[in-house]
Amino acid sequence: MSDISGLHKMNVKQRREVIASRSNGAYWSDLDTGGLTMDVADRMIENVIGIISYPVGVATNFMINGKDVLVPMSLEEPSVVAAASKAAKIARAGGGFIAEADEPVMIGTVQLVDVKDVYEGVKNIMESRKEILKMANEMLPEIIRNAGGVFDFEVKPLYTESGNMLVFYFYVHVLDAMGANTVDTVAEGIAPFLAEKSGGRYLLRILSNYALKRIARATAKFPISELGKNGEDAAEGLIHAYNLARADIFRAVTHNKGIMNGIIAVANTINNDTRAIEAGAHAYAARSGRYMPLTDYRLEGDYVIGKIELPLQVASFGGSVGLNAVNKIALNIMKNPGSKGLAEIMASVGLAQNFAAMYALVTEGIQSGHMRLHAKSLAISAGATVSEVDEVANRMVREKSVNFDSAKKILEELRAHS
Repeated sequence: MSDISGLHKMNVKQRREVIASRSNGAYWSDLDTGGLTMDVADRMIENVIGIISYPVGVATNFMINGKDVLVPMSLEEPSVVAAASKAAKIARAGGGFIAEADEPVMIGTVQLVDVKDVYEGVKNIMESRKEILKMANEMLPEIIRNAGGVFDFEVKPLYTESGNMLVFYFYVHVLDAMGANTVDTVAEGIAPFLAEKSGGRYLLRILSNYALKRIARATAKFPISELGKNGEDAAEGLIHAYNLARADIFRAVTHNKGIMNGIIAVANTINNDTRAIEAGAHAYAARSGRYMPLTDYRLEGDYVIGKIELPLQVASFGGSVGLNAVNKIALNIMKNPGSKGLAEIMASVGLAQNFAAMYALVTEGIQSGHMRLHAKSLAISAGATVSEVDEVANRMVREKSVNFDSAKKILEELRAHS
């Protein structure tokens, strides 16, 4: 079960025992060290000099498609894990999240330039359809064995300031991977043949992170009765907040940033490409020509109905997934979903995070809960020891002066009287 009460009141050892009992166990020693060795790090990127770590927390209360899910999240920002858990608890009272994700299909592109007759180029490429698909899939024997591979393509003429060109889009079922390496391999392999057929020459050969074939969706019913004693006012406020995001780009950007707080925090735990996820999501938000919210809300009877839809190019296998030992722990906690299941979880978390942020904004304000947690970070930054942190943080909140200078001053006073 994911509806764990009082997890935030437990110490780390107690939390681990609870989570392990509900997720087939875990290897906590890897979490103590961040799960990444210097030898592995030195082979992941260039010029390595060290390793940086973020905290890993677990969001509770999620029920997705009728199943309990504990969700590991890693980020530096306080209140995100707590907010997601709170929203999930409210949604749980309405039946939880209903989520679905498209098949994991990625889009590859090949740019063809110096094409003398773009229409003749398109015709020649389309007439070679069987040969192109056969050639592409011969490069993917393992994926083909597992029912993936290239299954379709299209060609589009473009008229640009540097001349006429063609762009060749091809579609690849990449199984449980994100698919970048797979797509790029095919793009480079078929480019010479495409250039010959088009009468031009190939240039760019790379995947697109605008993953329109890989959309994830989630819906939840948030009971108004669960929104506090002024639930009706809170529900009305949520709709006003949502409509502000629809009407004003300054709010829409922050609205969507809150969604990504949740999604990227999950992606961080499994070494997924957060830049690709962000780029695709924000492009999707602007697909109408205006930058819009990725979520949708309406009042329906006794519920606030929330929905989210966005492309999620996520992986439970391949690439850098698994290079960090924490990735395996995180996937284990989530009961080892495939890429589609992972996208459903992440979409649900994004919706929960967004709902929680808006609910806080229209009720107590974003600073109330956030600042209580932020105060602890400031206390640590000011040099407070583990035994001093809570006292310094609590006093900052009481005095309504949550900043670094106040933390330093309170810490000095505390030590002067000890």
